[in-house]
Amino acid sequence: MDKLLLQLAIATTLGGLFSPDPIIAQNYTPPGRILPPAKRAGHVEIVQGPALEFAHDDIAIIRWTTNNPGGSDDHFAVIHYGTDPMHLSQTTKSPIHLNRDHPQTIFRVRVDGLKPQTTYYYTVTSMGNDGVTDGEQSPVKQFTTPGPGGRM
Repeated sequence: MDKLLLQLAIATTLGGLFSPDPIIAQNYTPPGRILPPAKRAGHVEIVQGPALEFAHDDIAIIRWTTNNPGGSDDHFAVIHYGTDPMHLSQTTKSPIHLNRDHPQTIFRVRVDGLKPQTTYYYTVTSMGNDGVTDGEQSPVKQFTTPGPGGRM
């Protein structure tokens, strides 16, 4: 029985490697092989959001979607925020690994250390791991954190 489970686990894990399906086989990158950066998109555009996905009294998660920016597979979702819409002096970012095969990329950033019942203003952007921005930035948006123990 253990041998059968092991064979099933191996088949499930490696199924796509030896698949007769050329799309699955073509998208496999052997371990240790590093692909060159993908071609950068001519124009990166936010196609959905940004929007508040979740808020608690001291944290928030902001989400947005762009067309796939290309370039380095390793990117960062970046939020500039603050309590004054004219001075977004705080920044937080989250790493993301782009999927070259998807036409769009969903970015999410968790913002920590917020104060309860406080209105925050923010703008979002993304950048490659080289620090070069993808060229898009959202208009200023806002959200208000709930009171202590509250959730949105």
